[in-house]
Order: sequence, then C-alpha cells, then structure tokens
Amino acid sequence: MICFNLILQIYKNNLIISIFCTHFLSLKKLDKSIIMKKILGLDLGTNSIGWAVINSSVDIEGKEQLKKISASGSRIIPMDAATLGDFDKGNSKSQTAERTRLRGVRRLLERSLLRRERLLRVLSVMEFLPEYYASQLNRYGKFISGTEPKLAWYKTSDGRYTFLFQDSFSEMLSDFQSHHPQLLEGGKKIPYDWTLYYLRKKALFEKVTKEELAWILLSFNQKRGYYQLRGEEEQEDDKKQVKYYALKVVSVEDSGDRKGKDIWYNVYLENGWKYRRASSIPLDWVGKIKEFVVTTELDDTGNLKKDKDGEVKRSFRAPKEDDWGLLKAKTQEQIDQSGKTVGAYIYDSLLDTPEQKIRGKLVRTIERRYYKDELYRILKKQQEFHSELRDSSLLAACIEELYPHNEVHRNILYTQDFAYFLVEDILFYQRPLKSKKSLIDDCPYESRVYKKEGALCNVPLKCVAKSHPLYQEFRLWQFISNLRIYQREKTVDGSLKTDVDVTGDFLKDENGYVALFEWLYERKNVDQKALLGYKPFGINKKEQTAYRWNYVEDKSYPCNETRAIIKARLEKAGVKDSFLTKEREEALWHILYSISDKQELLKALATFSDKHGLDNAFVEAFAKIPPFEKSYGAYSLKALKKLLSLMRMGKYWNQNAIDGKTCERIEKILTGEYDETIRNRVREKAMHFTDLSSFRGLPLWLASYVVYDRHSEAKDIAKWKTPEDINVFLRGFKQHSLRNPIVEQVITETLRTVRDIWKKEGQIDEIHVELGREMKNPADKRKQITAQILENEYTNLRVKALLTEFMNPEFEIENVRPYSPSQQEILRIYEDGVFAGISDKEIPEDIASILKKFKDSDVKKYPSRSEVLRYKLWLDQRYRSPYTGRMIPLGKLFTAEYEIEHIIPQSRYFDDSFTNKVICESAVNKLKGNLLGYEFIKKHSGQIVELGRGDVVPVFTVEQYERFVKESYFNNAKKKEKLLLEEIPDSFIERQLNDSRYISKVVKSLLSNIVREEGEQDAVSKNVIVCTGKVTDRLKKDWGIQDVWNRIILPRFLRLNELTDSSDYTIMSTNGNIIPAMPLHLQRGFNKKRIDHRHHAMDAIVIACASRNIVNYLNNASAKKGAKISRYDLQYLLCDKVKTDAAGNYKWMLRKPWETFTQDVYAALMDIVVSFKQNLRVINRTTNYYQHYNTEGKKIMVPQAKGDSWAIRKPMHKDTVYGEINLRKIKTVSLKEAVKNPLRIVDKSFKHKLQELLHTGYNLKAITNYFENNKDVWADINLKKISVYYFTKETNERYFATRKALGTSFMRSKIEEEIADTGIQKILLNHLQDNDNNAEIAFSPDGIERMNQNIVALNEGRWHQPIYKVRVYEKADKFPIGEKGSKSAKFVEAAKGTNLFFAVYESVSEDKKTGELVRKRTFASIPLNLVIERQKKGLPSAPADANGNLPIFVLSPNDLVYLPTEEERKNNTFSFPLNRGRIYKMVSCSENRLFLVPFYVASIIRDKYEYTSKNKIELTDDKLSIKEICWPIKVDRLGNITLK
Repeated sequence: MICFNLILQIYKNNLIISIFCTHFLSLKKLDKSIIMKKILGLDLGTNSIGWAVINSSVDIEGKEQLKKISASGSRIIPMDAATLGDFDKGNSKSQTAERTRLRGVRRLLERSLLRRERLLRVLSVMEFLPEYYASQLNRYGKFISGTEPKLAWYKTSDGRYTFLFQDSFSEMLSDFQSHHPQLLEGGKKIPYDWTLYYLRKKALFEKVTKEELAWILLSFNQKRGYYQLRGEEEQEDDKKQVKYYALKVVSVEDSGDRKGKDIWYNVYLENGWKYRRASSIPLDWVGKIKEFVVTTELDDTGNLKKDKDGEVKRSFRAPKEDDWGLLKAKTQEQIDQSGKTVGAYIYDSLLDTPEQKIRGKLVRTIERRYYKDELYRILKKQQEFHSELRDSSLLAACIEELYPHNEVHRNILYTQDFAYFLVEDILFYQRPLKSKKSLIDDCPYESRVYKKEGALCNVPLKCVAKSHPLYQEFRLWQFISNLRIYQREKTVDGSLKTDVDVTGDFLKDENGYVALFEWLYERKNVDQKALLGYKPFGINKKEQTAYRWNYVEDKSYPCNETRAIIKARLEKAGVKDSFLTKEREEALWHILYSISDKQELLKALATFSDKHGLDNAFVEAFAKIPPFEKSYGAYSLKALKKLLSLMRMGKYWNQNAIDGKTCERIEKILTGEYDETIRNRVREKAMHFTDLSSFRGLPLWLASYVVYDRHSEAKDIAKWKTPEDINVFLRGFKQHSLRNPIVEQVITETLRTVRDIWKKEGQIDEIHVELGREMKNPADKRKQITAQILENEYTNLRVKALLTEFMNPEFEIENVRPYSPSQQEILRIYEDGVFAGISDKEIPEDIASILKKFKDSDVKKYPSRSEVLRYKLWLDQRYRSPYTGRMIPLGKLFTAEYEIEHIIPQSRYFDDSFTNKVICESAVNKLKGNLLGYEFIKKHSGQIVELGRGDVVPVFTVEQYERFVKESYFNNAKKKEKLLLEEIPDSFIERQLNDSRYISKVVKSLLSNIVREEGEQDAVSKNVIVCTGKVTDRLKKDWGIQDVWNRIILPRFLRLNELTDSSDYTIMSTNGNIIPAMPLHLQRGFNKKRIDHRHHAMDAIVIACASRNIVNYLNNASAKKGAKISRYDLQYLLCDKVKTDAAGNYKWMLRKPWETFTQDVYAALMDIVVSFKQNLRVINRTTNYYQHYNTEGKKIMVPQAKGDSWAIRKPMHKDTVYGEINLRKIKTVSLKEAVKNPLRIVDKSFKHKLQELLHTGYNLKAITNYFENNKDVWADINLKKISVYYFTKETNERYFATRKALGTSFMRSKIEEEIADTGIQKILLNHLQDNDNNAEIAFSPDGIERMNQNIVALNEGRWHQPIYKVRVYEKADKFPIGEKGSKSAKFVEAAKGTNLFFAVYESVSEDKKTGELVRKRTFASIPLNLVIERQKKGLPSAPADANGNLPIFVLSPNDLVYLPTEEERKNNTFSFPLNRGRIYKMVSCSENRLFLVPFYVASIIRDKYEYTSKNKIELTDDKLSIKEICWPIKVDRLGNITLK
C-alpha cells in the first residue's frame, strides 16, 4: 500500500499512471481481492469428459476464496456397451481390430489373385493354356471384364459346358469301377473335380497334357499349405499330452449312472480305450469312426498318470475350430506314414472310401512343405515329357515377361530351372514380414545423431528386447535393489508389530547381495517360497510362513530366463555349462531372437555349430526352441550399459565401465562443484559418498539421476502459451503411441476440450483432475477391479435380501430365526458365499428365490446402507466385538447399543474403507475416542466399561487382543495390519499419494504444459492437482451434492411410478423428502449416478472446488510427520463441527465453497446441454505409396498417381453372403389374367380344359359361358379367383438364400417355410418324423450322422449326397457386393448400426378447403452403400426424394434436436435459451422411423420399460411425433447451442 502511494506522488504529473494507482487504491479500500483465478476441473472417464471452470480470488495475504461456477459441461465419446464392458474387464482391444482382421483376409485374396495373374502370364508365354481360356485373358493375366472362365470347362456352340479332360475322367472312372464295381449303380455319379487328384497322382509317374499340367499348377495356387513360422506351432505342455484321434467304436453300453435326463454310456474304442459319454438319446455309434481330442495327464517324469483304479487318466472331447493345429499334426502324421504326396494321399483315400467328403475331411490345412515337395516332384517328372520345361530360352522369355525392368532379379533366375521359377518365384513366394521396429518404444535417454542434407538429425534409440542377456542382468539387479523381506509379526520394544522389515538380518553386506545375485542369475524365475528357502538365509521350512517379501506373494518373478532356456537346450545337446560365455550367449540369443524362418534358423545354427566345434546334436536341440517373446524394456541397450555400471556390486562392478561423461558428473557431485544439471536431491543422497567406488549398487532412480539427471520426468518440459500450441501438439501426436486406443482417444479429446475452454474462458491458472480407475489402470488391474465390484454387488444383494426378511417377518424364511442366538452359526454358514469369490457366477438360486418375493411391491422396509454395513462387519468379525471379545447378538446389532467404529480415527487419517471399520459397543467406541485400536488397548487394557442397564464388559488385555486379532483376521491382512498399528506410518500415506501409473503420468504431464509457471522443471506442475474418487465422494456427501443429484434425476423415477401405477421407484428420506429408489429385485448392476450424462459435469464442479488443502486433508498428506500444515489445523481451517444426534455425537464436515453453492450447482447442471463427439466419417481418400528408385539410384516412396483410392471407415455389410433365388409361389387371379398364360394354372384338370377351349378358338366370353353352363362339373372353380403359379423374380418380392449348418433349431415349421430345396426339405421332414418330430434328437450331431446313413431310404430309394448344410431363404432387402462378374450375383445385408443418415423431406401444398399452405414431412433412412457412392462423387449423403425435393435436414446418431413449442412453430422462431426439457438425442433410425431419447439419458433405469420395449422413443409423453416437429440444433464441444 505504501509503495502505491509513493508511486502516486512520484508520477502525479503522469495522468495514466495516476489514474491507475488511484483506481487500484480505491479497489483496495473496497476489497482486498486483487488476483482473479480460473480453476478448471476435469473428470476423465473411459468415454466421457466432465469439465467445470470455477472463478476464485486470492487476496494480498494469499487466502483464496471460490466465487462462482463460470461454466461447466459434459463431453461424451459414444461407445457401445460391449466395448466399454470389455475395456473394464481388461479385454481392451482396438475398435479397428475387426476391420484390420477383415482387411487381412482381403489382402490374402488379392495376393492369391496376383499370383494367379503372374502364373497365367507365364503359362500364356509357354502356350500351356487352352485356346478358349487364353482368349479371355488380357495382356496382364487378368480376365476380360465380364468373364471368369474355368480352365477345366469350355462352352460348346450350343451354349452347354463340357468337361475338358474327359479322357482322364474316364481313366479315373475305370479305376473306381475296378475297386468298387457297384459304385455307379443307383444313379450315383463321381464328381468331375476328383479328376484333379487323379492327375496329381498320375503326373508323378506318367505324362499329362500341357493343359492338364496348367490345371494342376492353378490348383496349387488355390491351396498351397500353411507357412508356419517358429513359435506358431502348439507349445508342448510337460504335464499333459493333447492329441487328435479318429477311432472306430467297438461297443457301447449303458453304465447305469444318470446325470439329470442324460444317461452315462461307456464307449469302447478299437484301441482298447474306454470313453464315458452322457447323452439323452441312445448312442448308435457301433462300427462308426468318431473323432476325439484326447488329453492324457503326465507325471513329473513324463510317464502316464493313473487314477486310483490303475486306469490311465484321459479326458475326451469333440474337436473344435481352434483345434486345427492338432488336426494338422495328425494329418501330417498320416501323410508321413503313407509315404505319399498330398494329391496321391487324397485320391487314394477317395478310392478307398468314396462316400467321404473332401472338404474338411481330406483337404486340411497342413504345412507348405508338403505341397512344395509334391509340385517339385511333378515338375521334375514332367520335364522328361515336355521339352518346353527344359527350354532355357523359353524360361528367359517367361522371366522377361514378369521382370522387364529388374535386371538383378532376372540374372538370379537365369541360373535356375523352370521348376524353381514356378515353385519358388511364383506359386510359393512369400515376402519377408515387414519390420515392426517403428512400434517399439523410444528410449527416453539415448538418441542417435546424424547428418542429413547438411542438417543434424536426432533420432531416439529403440528400447532393447527384454530377452536380451544384458536386460536380463539389469532386471535382476533392479529386483535385488528393491527386494525387502518382512517378518509378519515381531515384538519390538515390548509391542507386537506386523510386517517388520528384517532385510538387513539376511542381506548384511555387499557380499550377501552378490551371492544372491549369482544364485538368481542361474534361475529362470523365483517366487516367495523359493527365495525364503535360499540356504544362506537360514530359514527352515516351518519358519518360512512367518516371513514374506515385498512383491506379490503368490506370483513368480522372472530371473535370467534367457540363460536358463539356453542352458537347458545345451544340456540336452550334451554341451557343458562352461561353454556359455557372455559373448557366446549374446551371439546365440541374437540367432534365436532375430530369425523366424525354420530353414534359415537351421542354417544359422549349423554355422554357429561349425564355428565353435559342436556336433549335430546342438542343432537338433535348438531347432525347435520357441522364439523369444517380442516384448521390450524401457531403455535402449546403450542406456542399459551406462546404468548397469552404477547398479552392479562387488566383483561385477568395474569403474572402467562407467562412461566419461558420467565420471565428470560424479566428480562434480563429490567436489560440490556447481552444475545446474545436477539436482539437489542427488547431492543430498550422495552426501556420504567419498569416491568413485561409492557409486555402485545404486537403485535405478538414483543411477538415472546421476547419469541423466532425470528418472521418470519428461525429457523436454514444455509450456503452452496459447490454445494454438495445443493444436500444434495434436497435429504432431503419434497415433497408437499410448498402446491403448480408448485411453488415447479420451486424452486427445480432453486436450481439444481444454483448448476450447481456454479460448472461451481465457487463461487457466489451475487444473484439478480426476482419472477414472478404468482409465489409469492396466488391463489386468481393470479386470480384477471389475470382478471385485461384481462380487461386492452380489454380496450386498444377498445381505439386503436377508435383512429385508428380518425387518419384514411376514416373509418367513425357512429355518432362519434372526433373533435366535442358536441360529447365528447357521447364518454364518449361509453367508459363506459373501466372501467366497462369486464374481464370475450368476446370482445363486437362494438369493434369486428371496428376490422374487420383493417383486410383489409390498415390502414395508428396506435396509439402509448403514444396516447393510453393520451386518457385513458382524459377519467379518465372527459376531464378536474386536476390543472386548463379547458376542454381538443379532437382535441388538441394529440398535444404538452398537456403533460402526473406525480403527484409525477419521480425525487422524481419512480412510472410510471396509478394512478400517469394525462394529463394537457404543460405550467402548466413546472411550476409544481419538486413539488407534492398538493404542486404545494398551491405554485401557482390562478396564471395565459400563454398557448401561447394569451391564459391564472388560476391555481386552494386550495379550488377549493380539490373540483375537491373529485368530479372527488371519485371512484379512489389511484389517489385521490396521488393528495392530500403534501409530500411522508414513508408508501408509505414501501409498495413497504415489500414483506412478503410466497413463496418470501422461495426463498430468500434458495438462501441466497449460498451467506451468516460468522456471518450473518438474514434469508435473504445482498447478495441477490430482483428485481421487474417495476425495470427490466425501465432498459430494458433505456439500449436499447428493441431494442436488437426487433432485435432478427424480422426474424420471416419478415418471416410472406413473408408468407402473406404483410408488416402487421413490422412497421418503429421513428428512421427509421424496428421493429416487430402485426395487430390490432390480438393483443388480444399477447405479443412479450413471443414468444421466450430466453427472460428469457435477463431478468436475466438485473436483474444481477441491483445493490443495482439501485434497491433502482427505488423502492424508497432512497426517505425515513434518507436514507443513497439520491435520488438526486443516480440520479447523476447512471443516465445521456438526451435531449428528441428540446424544451429543458430532462429526466434522467440510465447509461449502460458498453459501449458495448447492443452488448454483443445481442451476449449472440443469442448464447443461450434453455434447456428443460425432464419428460420421464414412469414407476418405487415401494415397498409396510404392517403392521407386530415383535418378540417383536411391530407393524412395512415391505416391500413386493413377486412379482413386477410397478407404471405407464403416462396416458396409455383414459377413454372410446370400444368393438371390426365384421361388415358385401361388396367387389368385381372374380368368382374364389366367388365359394369358394357362400353363401357370395350379389345377391340372382345369388347366387342360382351358387349353383345349383356347385351342378350339374360344374367346374369353365363350370360355366364361362354358364354365358357367357346366357349373355342376366345375363347382370348385371360382372364375374370379383362379390359383396360378408365379415366380418371385417377376414381382417386387425378393428372396435370398444362404447355406447354414443343420442344427437343433430346424423344427418342422422352419424346414417347411425356410429351406429352399424341396428335395432336401422332404428328406429332413421324413427324418424328423422318424424321430417323433423332436429336432433336439433328429438334428443333434448323432442324429445328423444317422440321417446321412439312411439318406437313400429317406429319399424314397434315390441316392443323395450327405447333408450337413442347407440353403435357407428369407425375404429381405439386400444389395449386391459389386457390379461386375460374379459379385453382381452375391448379395449381403447391411451391417447393424450402419443407418447413419436419416433424411427429413418437406413438401408444401395448398389445403383445398382453407386455401392455406400445408407443410408435410416425409422421411427415409439412407443406406450406407448409397451414402458411399454419393460421397465418392462429391454429392451430399442424402439424395432428393421421389418428387425431387432435397432434404430440409439430415440427422445422424447422437445428433440433438429441439421440439419447438406450438407458439414457436406458429411464429417460425425459437426462443433462446431453449427449453432443455424439449431437447432429444437421436439414437437410431430404420426406414422412415426415427428413435430418440432425452439428451441427458446415459442409461435406462428399467430395461425395456422406461422408454418403450426398444429403450428409445418416437413420441413424447404428450403423444407428439418427434420427427414431425423437431428441428436440428448444433452443439459444440462445450455444449453451446446454435441452430443448424
């Protein structure tokens, strides 16, 4: 103040400064608030961003006062429930994963077609193709547009197709007849396609024609086997043997055992095995070949395990799709045993058993080497008969045809023959897999600097593979450095302590650590049991349970896995351990890690073996070793070497290994020389270091600071000065860099939202943020949390159900008398399921039966949250008070005689979790006061406490208390630890404050760039405050926000009361207010906060108001020793003392930010319009790049110039492909129509008579007279309704069919109404009738086998192919896949959710009666395929309607619409601000129907009830059609409304 008066005197002649100072002083007199701040609160969830800006002022003394809510909103990123559910369960996968998979399938097809084109070009040059086939190819081996000929079939002059290789087919028929003379009787035919396998066998020994050889080559392009890389084969399990078998059933017997309706059968197989199978129908298996996957258990020595009866332990199951690997191994084994090629094996199998199917039975996925071997043998043999295959000039011409510009490759191929060229370069060529190096994380420390075009470029080095020997050593030193050993219970200074750190008792000096390192270095992994059994520790087996380590107790941790794997293989090869030096280990690792091809690996191993004088046993031992996992560490190899030089100890430490720059930094640390890159933290930690040798055995964080001056901090600290800086960052943001697409999407959208807030509100001074647990946790943790939440939900349902029974005795439960002490043990047993881990099960039947009683809506009282908690604590404590040991009667549990008590008092440490609560006598709780549990026992040991009514109870002695805690909480370590605390250790608090999870760091670091002050070097700015859910929950409770929320959502629950004509959805609160409620039977999975999108903004407001002091108070930072502000000071600063009852009990409640806070929150939330992120990008133009050599000979990527490339961003159609069919149906027509085509008449006698009359010259009138005059003969004929046949393709009716596998869903009605083929229909109906019309039996797997065995009888004596799939048709609107070739005849159905555009058209016409202009709307959902075609042409998504009217607007899912009032519609104007209750969000559309919900609805309260059975509406509650009067509104990212 004095300074400003002085300035005023000095510059009194300067008008501007004088005015400024005078104005400032006048403000000071009015108010001390001189600094205005804007605080941004963010609540970040998986698919949501809640935000709020709070204005505050800071006076000259630094006191902050929150003023008002400046703005708030909710931004939603729409995701389907399945995606969110998978993410929460830890099954996170990219939303584009399915699209990527399908793109991979398409690429496989494209590559197959490309190989075919290359092969056809070569065969054309060789003149091996039939003339009719070659004439339909263009210059580049592609079929001429509109044609797709088959090489084996040619079209004759009369338009019929004839098989080209008829001579070979006849030879094959002769072969089959000689083996099966009766085969072709009864009209049975041999498929022409089998000729191919006959030719493949013949070509191995005899000459085939050029055309036949061309057909064989083309077949190898279609089926060329599976190229299996290392590691893709099934990994062997030492404990079990899994194999595929096809075995003949010898006999089946009823065992006499039953399983419900099923009978257990003993099935005896041809190899002597017995298989038990439960079935509801008799097993007609005798003499049949059945397929099994058999799992045989092995013991530790690899021998077969046997059960108590001496039988080998085997389990049988039917093969599944994912058993293809087992099937492949079995097929390859059969081919190897036969000694035949694949083609010969298939042909001989058909020759032996012609009835079997080829596809899926004989033609299976096997390794490529079998096909390559066969084709080599065929070509080598045919070279003897065809001179063209030996002609080097012809070979050169073929090579020139494919590689006119690639001289290097041509020269390589000139040295080979035709067999190599066709096999290796065309048919079986597969390019090496592309490098995925770009996906590996960059090292945060080291980079490579190089010059490019005169400029220095800096590129980070890539992180090293975890399997690298050096990383294995690094991980081990880090493991040892962090290792701590705790004694579970130990008496220290006369007090029983839990988890006492005794690491120093076992690792006393550096030599101890070195010895432990050497022991672990030779192990593959270690768990707690193995470590505690380490001999130098001297802990015997009985004592081991008294200790634990600081890692997860039941988890195994890796040691030196790489070395252990290599040593095990060397041992198999008979190579001594001494052979494995560090250099050899690294060289061998490099071979095993980098080579994926099996053949290349064998070559590399042979070279290594020769170099080091090893025999072939070495190569054999390592040939089938699984490849090392492609996972990577956090640092590069260069960084590891620098860090390891300071982390090693003893004989492994070498000062010469420390690099020069690090040595200079160490010198400055030792001498105290100033260096701004050396932090004070490092100097403080290194104060006791005397020389260079002291810098060894350092923990990773300290080694990182010494070498690089940072550990977890960001490399480059940024400060964003304007919103445009965020745009710059987003443009340079590397997609997929966070390895989690969902989290990445939320973070980038958060930055865009903050950018817009910054533009609107101005500079942001502080950011308070809360990350949802699902956001910041890794997948395994999310899975664990979701399971725990589900378990707690089931538990609470169970407890609520029981307590409701107790409080409403008219709902009697059998055998449960809650007030009877003798029944308490029964209740405990009944409640065992509460803590038994039922997360993955459905609600048990006993709970479900109780819940059913509550659906009648006459339950008088539901238990409160407190009563549920009391009951759970009572069970957890085994019905006894933890401080006295006295039994707590269930009859008194819910009375004032007992209270819920915090083991660690709330006034000293905020922990409201279940593990910090017990239930005890009220009098004991008052006596305990502000003490910890163990403190209380020590201070009041044995003291008599008066409970009232003359009842007294002694407090436990210390010994009794310790014994009780040990016995009662042996399986609840957290509660046990708290009950035995004498003081609150800082480690408790650090555990809460330390959030080192990767995503949390990223978010905090990015937000810090916005509010970082000049000179701040920490990755997280002091102006970023992180809240937790625990903090916001407490604030909402104390500030009355829960009441605000109840008031906001109450109308929806009142509406449900009206719909159900009940009061089930509301209850009366203790203060007399009506609040929302859910009936007990509907509470599963319900959360009333999650039903409205505005709750994100509500949380953000609370988060923004949570000052650093509040956060420190609630997260217990103030409870630490040496805290700047003590917990008690913060309590008096932030809280008010509030009375809770007439007995004088009170609690401390946090003070509201300002007086009208709750009213302001309500007003702000009611004003919010939720903003939804749209994703309407249907297509975008893409640019393909290809490799090209420029004039300087450098390889460069060049964009494709010709043609348009479009990427479709949405699924166009479902996978199922249909074919259009032309069904013959019946309709009735008049005689006039019938005579036009009498052949279509159904009644045969009437048809013949009509034809006869027409033939004799009768006209229509004469024909009519004839039938009227002969009514007695034609009485059943109605000339106005004559039944005639018609075909569906002649009408607008369109039917499409697809093949579906037979199953138990094929009941009589489905067979009659949906199967397209009438012949197959008859067979199925006959078979169904033979099985008493029971589809479960008729079309079970066994039933289908029986049908195919009796198919001739079912088909009235005629032969028929076995039936496994049938053509099923449906009437639907489908569209063709393409316009050319066979694609025009293949139809698909639009994928679900692809109706993205709903067009609203409006026509204006004059009312003939009134003369007024009338507006009428029409509607249409625009199919996605039409949208795509229009967008490709640059047209709007929606076309004009049939009358040529363009749409007045087009809606898409998540668009918002406003329903104008009658007055607004009449005046054609809108009154701002718009009534929030008249805003709706579009959900979906179908044809001319539009479905919506109110914009704030996040989830339905009652499924299929609140908003119709579809969970969406078309009409308002007033029965107004929304689509008829709505108008679209545009809502920006912040919820600001403008009209479209």
